[in-house]
Amino acid sequence: MRKPKCYVLFSGGLDSRLALQLLKEQSQEKKFDVIAITFLLPFATPCKANSFFDFCRSKHVKQKIIDCTKGEFFKQYIKLVARPKFGYGAGMNPCIDCKIFMLKKVKKFLKDGDFVATGEVLGQRPMSQHYKALMVIEREAGLEKKVLRPLSAKLLRKTIPEEEGLVDREKLLDIQGRSRKKQIMLAKKYNINFPSPAGGCLLCEKIFAEKLKDLLKRKKPDEIMPRDIMLLRIGRHFFFEHFKIIVGRNHQENEILKILKNKDEKIFELKSKPGPSVLLQGEIREESIKKAKELVLQYSKHEDEVVEK
Repeated sequence: MRKPKCYVLFSGGLDSRLALQLLKEQSQEKKFDVIAITFLLPFATPCKANSFFDFCRSKHVKQKIIDCTKGEFFKQYIKLVARPKFGYGAGMNPCIDCKIFMLKKVKKFLKDGDFVATGEVLGQRPMSQHYKALMVIEREAGLEKKVLRPLSAKLLRKTIPEEEGLVDREKLLDIQGRSRKKQIMLAKKYNINFPSPAGGCLLCEKIFAEKLKDLLKRKKPDEIMPRDIMLLRIGRHFFFEHFKIIVGRNHQENEILKILKNKDEKIFELKSKPGPSVLLQGEIREESIKKAKELVLQYSKHEDEVVEK
């Protein structure tokens, strides 16, 4: 007889590690399999991916990666960010739409008896983790009562796996709010190492959000490519009506600008001395070239002729 599967949205952060831990403990007794699902998203901050794999291996949990940084999933995600049904948070973070997007992808794996779990904590995030938002996310994803939040389960309505006895509700938790004291205590209890909670999503950052807004003014969502997002992550960005200039901040960024340059763009540098590389996008004309050269000199420590490279 087929064993039901629990698909845990696993970001690698503390909450998702604890959710996976709690369900893994119950899985042997209740006889269901636990599978970690990790999404690679275009705007996630860099992380130590190996630590995520190591954690799943240490718990003997299979891990599936869904890559949304390229291909059709990338296109779908950019359209979501450009026009979210449920709006943005403090920056350009469409948190509710993002969660629905991920759950819809996971739903395609589900068969009879299967369910989904997340590390969400009631009241931890003002936009997407209040009670009403959690219910909206389930409904829009077509997974009503099939999304288990182990860390806050006792404060939420019963899910189908709880009602059917597949998961023991009494062994789940009632954590709520923004404090992480209870989670940190649990991490010590289970001897779980976890990354710093700082960072997460670039869309929450004001400066990055401004860069993305400018990109969406210049390009339609279906015209945006992964290289455009990579460029948003680096350099100093200067916006003008008909062109844009990116100034490399160090040698590594200079090299990335050269690699990502398109044939209709130009790179400017000092002729014979070290300094920043500057990428000119948009209209190539006397005004834009002059500005690009000015910015090379402005951020250089040396005086030298500026040339196209």
